Amino acid sequence: MRLSRSSGILLHPTSLPGRWGIGDLGAEAFKFVDFLSDAGQSLWQILPLGPTGYGDSPYQCFSAFAGNPLLVSLERLVEDGLLTERDLGAAELPQDHIDYGAVIEFKLPLLQHSFERLQSGASPAHAAAFSEFCAAQAGWLDDYALFMAIKQEHNGASWDLWKRDIAMRQPEALQRWSRTLTQQVELQKYLQYLFFSQWRRVKAYAHAHGVRIIGDAPIFVAYDSADVWANPHLFYLDDECHPTVVAGVPPDYFSATGQLWGNPLYRWDRMAQTGYAWWIDRVKMTLDMVDIVRLDHFRGFEAYWEVPADEETAIKGRWVPGPGAVLFEALEWALGDLPIIAEDLGVITPEVEALRDEFHLPGMVVLQFAFEDDASNAYLPHNYSRNCVVYTGTHDNDTTRGWFWSLDHAEREVVRCYLGRDGSDIAWDLWRLALASVADVSIAPLQDVLRLGTAARQNTPGQASGNWSWRFCAEALTPELARGIRLLTTTYGRAPVSEESSVILAKE
Repeated sequence: MRLSRSSGILLHPTSLPGRWGIGDLGAEAFKFVDFLSDAGQSLWQILPLGPTGYGDSPYQCFSAFAGNPLLVSLERLVEDGLLTERDLGAAELPQDHIDYGAVIEFKLPLLQHSFERLQSGASPAHAAAFSEFCAAQAGWLDDYALFMAIKQEHNGASWDLWKRDIAMRQPEALQRWSRTLTQQVELQKYLQYLFFSQWRRVKAYAHAHGVRIIGDAPIFVAYDSADVWANPHLFYLDDECHPTVVAGVPPDYFSATGQLWGNPLYRWDRMAQTGYAWWIDRVKMTLDMVDIVRLDHFRGFEAYWEVPADEETAIKGRWVPGPGAVLFEALEWALGDLPIIAEDLGVITPEVEALRDEFHLPGMVVLQFAFEDDASNAYLPHNYSRNCVVYTGTHDNDTTRGWFWSLDHAEREVVRCYLGRDGSDIAWDLWRLALASVADVSIAPLQDVLRLGTAARQNTPGQASGNWSWRFCAEALTPELARGIRLLTTTYGRAPVSEESSVILAKE
């Protein structure tokens, strides 16, 4: 798959501004699409949209199929007659960052109240649409809703700590819990209906304004998820349904003990017996939500690092072959041309590159990694091929300003020399370099577009708390900023060509 020459901005919806403590799918999401369009951007990249658990990471979700109810817009529910302004009240929630605990405590009771209003006949149209949604999505929704309802009854405990009969999905236990928790199960389905109906409005609006959405699919799923609970036979689990081996990456220059992620590993042999049906369903669902998928940890499809589950570090692991081309052939056969970006960062072998190139998937390059070696560094623009996506940084990086000023003097001089700039506007200097490159696609996090420092960092890998909480203020997206971005984007041939853009440039 080749992407046209274009550019976009990375921003997760949780970072949008708004009254209720967390970004959502209401008016500010539509305003952000307007800003992208005004700025000549044709891509909006987001992170995984799933329901988050402990640590609030979108990369550790309770489902690879479900959406995050915390993103549901309360104002939209008022417009739809499912809540009233009086219901909303005047919450005192922080606006400059996300306090997830406070948001959950405030928002979930309101969502439940809207469900009760639906049941009381407040919106027959929504009731009919809800029924259609449940029927259409039953393949994953039924298991997910029951999983979440039971989890709530166990005060959020991981499913392996539930009573054995329901943890092991014994038929009588499934029937009993389904009967007992009928109302709670329906509530969970309703929350998914709200998320998907609101998200599809945002996506349709983005398409109407020439903006496509790049989503994100982690290769592995969380152990405490509906995916593993409902499909234990597809993972390496023992007779008690505990993982026998888990995912990680081996020791390297950055970590003497490697990284122990702890995700359960797939039984690729059993997935192959089904024609990779679970993966086909997952990618199909993801592509229903977004236009392009960034496939995280792509190298794991060629070979992954397997660590015994009782190890405390990733040192004593081993490389195990992944499904390789057979999986992507199955995906192509079922879904057609694959609009996938391969996240191929880190130490990548020729075999991984061959798998990526066999299916013509664009890889990733990150400019913050470009100045660590000599001129042969693959992340320096003069070494790019066209079929790639260049980033100033990702959600796991420091902001470009923070990164630059964390370098020592000699390292900063290397960057200045390559850029031919003094570094006083380093965020836009690096972004300009990305836009000017031959890479088909250029993406910058909004933090870099806004020239923000380390305090605006989205995630620090390995840090247990304080991640995923950044939000920007609405006043930051000015018409002047949009015009400046459009000018820069048009200069390097990435803006959509239109009479409107010509007029705007002429005025400048």
